[in-house]
Amino acid sequence: MTKAFSEAEISAGLAELKGWSREGDTLVKEFRFDNYLAGLAFASGVGVIAEGLDHHPDLSIGWRRVHVSFTTHDAGNKLSAKDFAAAAAIDALGYPR
Repeated sequence: MTKAFSEAEISAGLAELKGWSREGDTLVKEFRFDNYLAGLAFASGVGVIAEGLDHHPDLSIGWRRVHVSFTTHDAGNKLSAKDFAAAAAIDALGYPR
């Protein structure tokens, strides 16, 4: 079982990420794009990262936007190091918000 982060660890993790926020026990970010296909390409990249990390987000793909949401199920649906590591890996793709 993965250890859930404390409030202090969550605050520190958020300080390290650009544009990510907390909604309850989830880590979220909405990415915006010039067109729909760019969003689809980004979502595919997120999928590859998620599979490699064995930590999969919920994705919502819309017109010129992709909403990414993480929580750690084996930490009681709380935030953990896995969520913050995955978010940082997604940001490393270099897509704008």
